Amino acid sequence: MRRIAIYGKGGIGKSTTSANVSAVLAEKGLKVMQIGCDPKADSTRMLTRGEEIATVLNVMRKDDDIELEDIVHVGENGVLCVECGGPRPGMGCAGRGIIAAFEKLEELDAMKVYSPDVIVYDVLGDVVCGGFAMPIRNGYAKDVFIVTSGEMMALYAANNIAEAVSNFSSSGYARLGGLIQNSRNVEDEDSIIDRAAKEIGTDVVCRIPRDPAVQRCEQMSMTVISGEPDSPQAGAYRLLANSLLERSEDVKGGMRLGKSPAVRGGCCDE
Repeated sequence: MRRIAIYGKGGIGKSTTSANVSAVLAEKGLKVMQIGCDPKADSTRMLTRGEEIATVLNVMRKDDDIELEDIVHVGENGVLCVECGGPRPGMGCAGRGIIAAFEKLEELDAMKVYSPDVIVYDVLGDVVCGGFAMPIRNGYAKDVFIVTSGEMMALYAANNIAEAVSNFSSSGYARLGGLIQNSRNVEDEDSIIDRAAKEIGTDVVCRIPRDPAVQRCEQMSMTVISGEPDSPQAGAYRLLANSLLERSEDVKGGMRLGKSPAVRGGCCDE
């Protein structure tokens, strides 16, 4: 089983990247589970053709006695789709919501029941506090990839995420696999990201070009892999997915809970 976390600041394209990667891996015949760790709960939208699926937290709020079928939904090419969800606006901490959702998935033994070949965690990386750091803690995800562009705020978030991963790597929890360039046509963007990668101590896994095919397919609530499978952009996502497989480690087991050092500075730290 490969456990991959894809991080990035809000709006950088990590959900689009994650969904297309999941679609490619499923196209290759692998059983894939994508877990959206963003309170907006829109990570898997393109895999479900725009259908809004029930989030783990919403289901938990309605009923304590829930089953896996209530929170795990089958999307494009059989991708298993899960959305952690978040608290009601103004009523709680999104990070703690992620922790509660992960605990429920483990309580229901989701990884043993579905036995996915690959788990893709799509994680908001603007704040890497206790809850949002959950996918890189205690064996949830093994390999972390950061989506960034040449824009300043995206690079700032990438640096913070890399620092968080470094903190956990020393305990054997996760490792940084590299940067994914989601191009925004910033001047000298390739060189900017190459320099950032060198400063962080990693490299660039793949450069995804900016292409209107993404917007066209999103308007149809489809991945590029499904909506324009023969396009150059689909080819770029296939190249990325293959690179992520090559760089990720095949490990046994799924989730496991336990205490680990928290990344300090967030409201949901343990």
